[in-house]
Amino acid sequence: MWGGSKLSSSGSRFLGGLRSGFQSTQVDSSRLTTSAVYPKNQLSWILQIKPWVFSENRIMWFKSYSITFACLNWMKSYRLPWTRPYSTSRTTVDRNEVKTFLALAHRWWDEQGVYAPLHSMNDLRVPFIRDNLLRTVATHQPGKPLSGMKILDVGCGGGLLTEPLGRLGASVIGIDPVDENIKTAQHHKSFDPVLDKRIEYRTCSLEEIVKDTVETFDAVVASEVVEHVIDLETFIQCCFQVLKPDGSLFITTINKTQLSYALGIVFSEQIAGIVPKGTHTWEKFVSPEKLESILESNGLSVQTVVGMLYNPFSGYWHWSENTSLNYAAHALKSSLQEQPAPAEFALKGEAEELQAEASTNSGVQEDLKK
Repeated sequence: MWGGSKLSSSGSRFLGGLRSGFQSTQVDSSRLTTSAVYPKNQLSWILQIKPWVFSENRIMWFKSYSITFACLNWMKSYRLPWTRPYSTSRTTVDRNEVKTFLALAHRWWDEQGVYAPLHSMNDLRVPFIRDNLLRTVATHQPGKPLSGMKILDVGCGGGLLTEPLGRLGASVIGIDPVDENIKTAQHHKSFDPVLDKRIEYRTCSLEEIVKDTVETFDAVVASEVVEHVIDLETFIQCCFQVLKPDGSLFITTINKTQLSYALGIVFSEQIAGIVPKGTHTWEKFVSPEKLESILESNGLSVQTVVGMLYNPFSGYWHWSENTSLNYAAHALKSSLQEQPAPAEFALKGEAEELQAEASTNSGVQEDLKK
C-alpha cells in the first residue's frame, strides 16, 4: 500500500518498454501485442484457426529467422536463464545508493555508530557461512576451518564481514563500488599482517569482474546488499557465473512486508535513528519467495532460509522462524547444468513443430506460405 504509486509508475514503464519493443519490429504494435503473448497451446490454435493474425504482422514467417528472436525474447523457454550471456551495458549499482554510503564511509568501524547492527550481525552471519561451508568439505584445519577456500564478499563496505572470514583462513576478495569504503577497509586490515595477506579489496561492481572470475569462488557472500541493487536478476546471474560448481551463495536481506516498512524504515530510520534516513527503499526489499524463485530459475538450489530478528534495545540479533523482517538464505550452484541447444536450432525445432501442427489444415498451410 505504501509503494502503490511507485508500483504504478513501474507498471507504466514496463508497458512502455513492451510498446517500444514491439515498435522496433516495424509492425502494428497493438496487433502484435495480441499475438505475441499467447501461450504455446493458444499459439497453435491461432495458427490453425486465424493464420492471418500472424501473416499480416509478419512475426511467424517460417522461412525467415526473424520470427525468432521476438518469440525467444518473450517466451524465454529456449535458453536456460543461467546461460544467458552477460551484457556489460547492464549494471546493478544504484548511483543514488553510492552517494548515501559515500557520506558514511568513515564510520564503518565505529561499533557504537550507525553500523552497530552490522557489527552485531556478525554473531549470526559468520557462523552461518562457516558451518554451511564446512558441510561441503571432508576435513578442515583447526583454527583455520575455511583454509583453502576462496570467497567473494560483494558490497563489502568497510570490511566488517570480510575480516572475520579472513581470520577463519579463507582467501577473500572484497568488492564495493564506493572507493571511500574500500580505502577504509584497506586501512583497517593493514593493522593485521595476517589479514593483509589473505584479503584483497577492489573498487568495482560485481558485473565488472565476472568476465575474469568465472567459476573462481567457493562462496559468494552478499550480506545486506540485494536490497540496494537496481537489477536483482542480473546480480544473481553474476553470482552464479563466478561460483565454482557446488559453490555456495549466502544472502542476508530484508523481507518486503508491511511490518518491514513500519519497523525497517519508519521506526529504524525516521523515529529511532538506528540507521540514517534514506538508507533503504521499501520497493527494493524482496520476499523469501521471490528471492527463491529468482535463485532457482538461475541455477541455484536454495538449501536454507531462516529469519533474523534484531533487538534495538539490547543491540543483539537472534535466529527466528519468522522471516517477516530480516532473513538469511543459503543456495548451492548445481554441478550438473543442462546445456541448451543453440538459439538457431531451438528456433528451427519450434518452427518445424508449429508447421507440423498446422499441416492438419491445408488451408492454413497455404496462408502461411503467402
